[in-house]
Amino acid sequence: MTASDAAPSAAPAEPTGTRLDRWWARTLSTPRRRALWTWGAPIAVTLIAAVLRFWNLGHPQSLVFDETYYVKDAWSLWHRGYEAAWPSEYDDDFASGDTMGFYTSGSYVVHPPLGKWLLGLGMALFGAGDAFWWRAATALAGTLAVLVITLVARRLFASTLLAVIAGLLFAVDGNAIVMSRVALLDTWLMLLLLIGFWFVLLDRDRSARLLADRVAHRRAEGVDPHYGPALWARPWVVAAGAAFGAACAVKWSGIWFIAAFGIYLVAVDAVARRREGLPLWLSGALLKQAPVTFLLFVPVAVVVYVSSWTGWLLTDGGYYRDWATQLGNAATGGFAWVPLALQSLWHYHEAAYSFHIGVHGSHPWQSNPLTWLVMGRPTNMYFREVGCGDGGTCVESIMGIGNPLIWWAAAAAVVYLVYRLARYREWQVGAVLLGLAAGYLPWLAYPERTVFTFYTIAFQPYTTLALVFVLGLILGSRDDPTWRRTRGIAVVGVFLVGVLAVSAFFFPLWTAIPIDPTLRQLHFWLPSWG
Repeated sequence: MTASDAAPSAAPAEPTGTRLDRWWARTLSTPRRRALWTWGAPIAVTLIAAVLRFWNLGHPQSLVFDETYYVKDAWSLWHRGYEAAWPSEYDDDFASGDTMGFYTSGSYVVHPPLGKWLLGLGMALFGAGDAFWWRAATALAGTLAVLVITLVARRLFASTLLAVIAGLLFAVDGNAIVMSRVALLDTWLMLLLLIGFWFVLLDRDRSARLLADRVAHRRAEGVDPHYGPALWARPWVVAAGAAFGAACAVKWSGIWFIAAFGIYLVAVDAVARRREGLPLWLSGALLKQAPVTFLLFVPVAVVVYVSSWTGWLLTDGGYYRDWATQLGNAATGGFAWVPLALQSLWHYHEAAYSFHIGVHGSHPWQSNPLTWLVMGRPTNMYFREVGCGDGGTCVESIMGIGNPLIWWAAAAAVVYLVYRLARYREWQVGAVLLGLAAGYLPWLAYPERTVFTFYTIAFQPYTTLALVFVLGLILGSRDDPTWRRTRGIAVVGVFLVGVLAVSAFFFPLWTAIPIDPTLRQLHFWLPSWG
């Protein structure tokens, strides 16, 4: 038999991975190194976030944008137990150190108290004379959110690298930085919603394992599980209810997350029961487990929310506090048994809701929610002309402009994830898009309201996670062919370097660093930004 008659040899296997992958595998070859990477890297990006948020936080020493409401409300809340009224045109006096000018009468505010209790922590501990302490608690919330998003991303993607990328993107983005450096409520809202989302993800894995164990145990005993068991031992559902209830106690928009993830918990349970082969999986999810989940989830949210009004309920000076005691206001008939304080609180909520849906005034920095995902009209929160060292004029400003590379890439990623969910039905994609939908879609129902782009901070973690999901697809894995893995690493690396460069360029506009007016104009990449 000649050589030509022999069977052809198998083609050599295509090489996979890169030298970088092999080096990284050697670097993490011991348990200690892996633990250092698993926990050290998220902590490192959190420390980066802390520096960007706390550096020069006390500048400017003046109330910027809506700080005029929330800082003074928080300070009076810590002193009186309710938000007290202030003299008109009092901002300059407050910034100069005269912080005790509030009245005994209550102020009409339209957001629940918890966010202001939290915002005022720094002032309660160290006083309100320094703007640093007006903003310190909010900066802390923005820093903690970076750590939480790394935990969420690791739970979603089972990758510390993608978790660190998520934390880094959130740490260096302009919208997240600005909203952590001004004393508004929205960063606290975002943090509590993100924590609630994390708890839901923790419950998803735990309850699926618990269900599988219970079903297997019943079958081992020779019992047909039919509907499947009702799971009461779900502490993460209780924790999620508390977190979402606390978010509602900051701003009412948190209620959409309670609705969305309440349905999500039921849907996930139904899928888990079907996966276990239960014959009556849908009936079991809707009729047996759903009522239990409701009792674990919703009442705790209500209790946390109502508890946030304790100061208003236990004092006498709050706005509308004595409404029900006035002639003709108290309920009669079937609701006469309700305590007068709670009747007054209910009336307060009716009035606040009417205010919210009726806000139609014009503002130079208002924006259309349809443009939010691409940062169509950012919010200018502070502007001041100052002298430069050369005798010229510089400007300081705080503009809530997100890093354009992050935001525009994230918007494209969201569109792709909608397609991907329809085609592949990946649970990670569904969870991310649900968080985005709960935070964003309700605003589209109020196109005539006066709203601002900085509201996007509440759902920005989910656009960031959408972007990280796509970056993970581009990055690939070490088992991919070398050519593909090399290109993926290069693309993601170049993108991240570009993100850092753009953030460095925009940082003066986010932190009120004096710059030349012409240089400031170079930051306005869209006409609507100026």
